[in-house]
Amino acid sequence: MINKDRITLIGLPPSPYTRKMIALLRYRQIPYQVIWGSPHDTFKNKGIFNDLGIEAPKPALLPTFILPNDKGEFETVTDSTPIIRRLEDDFKKRSVIPENPALCFLNYLLEDFGDEWVTKYMFHYRWHFDEDADNASSILPLHNKVDLADDAWQLFKDSIGSRQIERLRVVGSNDVTAPIIEKSYKRFLKIMENHLSNFPFLFGYRPSSADFAIYGQLTQLIGLDPTSRAIAHKLSLRTTAWVDNMEDMSGLNPNENPWETFETLSENMKPILEEIGRAYVPALLANSSAIENGEEVWETEIDGSKWSQNTFNYQAKCLQWINAEFFSLSSDDQKRILDLFNGTGCEKLLIKEQ
Repeated sequence: MINKDRITLIGLPPSPYTRKMIALLRYRQIPYQVIWGSPHDTFKNKGIFNDLGIEAPKPALLPTFILPNDKGEFETVTDSTPIIRRLEDDFKKRSVIPENPALCFLNYLLEDFGDEWVTKYMFHYRWHFDEDADNASSILPLHNKVDLADDAWQLFKDSIGSRQIERLRVVGSNDVTAPIIEKSYKRFLKIMENHLSNFPFLFGYRPSSADFAIYGQLTQLIGLDPTSRAIAHKLSLRTTAWVDNMEDMSGLNPNENPWETFETLSENMKPILEEIGRAYVPALLANSSAIENGEEVWETEIDGSKWSQNTFNYQAKCLQWINAEFFSLSSDDQKRILDLFNGTGCEKLLIKEQ
């Protein structure tokens, strides 16, 4: 049932975006309730949604939020990044967006990196290796129904495993690209290990929306999937501990834990920006070019190797939104960002004023 005093969302623990948003709601101390399950099944089985005239989201994504629209009528909303900005307007305390405009832009970029590139690590490690695929396809059905009968459990296990393994090609994971993804993941863990030795969060002493985005993906990479978990324990125990801590930051007092300044963070940001420029930027640019040319598949070089995958309209929008965020900055802040980006590869993101 919809509780008008609490935000309602539908999600599942193995969904990194569900984990991203629940941890963020906890930190911000925003009252919420979770309906555990898939949006498709929930709307099919819950008469309350039909009674209120709420339609299932298309496509059905995790998590799905039930929020009032401009008319005060409840509707389904699924994209975590704009939902976070909406919550910033609706709830003023314990913000996850840095006030400094230049840091705000960097936060937007790193959140996008977490949502759109770190998720490739997650999907690859979950379904590329036999042990991980068997582990995931075994446990995922139980998150929908823990008392599932054994015969139905096996049926769902076989169905989920085959379907998700087939989807690997959609996100670009295959035998050719596997080394690119795995090297990027390992570099990223080492970057996090070094950063967390200086600051407890990406932008200082309080969590940002980018922290929650990266945390969400790492809940799976470190918490559920065996191969990526073992790598993380070997390369970055700080990141492993950080993921545990991020789950519930409701007790942190942001008034006593400030953001760092742009100048203080600049050098610490360089390594992660170099990773974004090395891996994610070429993918964004090639995908955008393919969309403009009406091509269903794009191919480019990433980290010295060939990468090919299906085009995604959403990631073309991500590039547009990153540019829109940059060009909304003052000329002084744009210069600060460009100086920081110089030599990282991220300067290639900034195509033209939107």
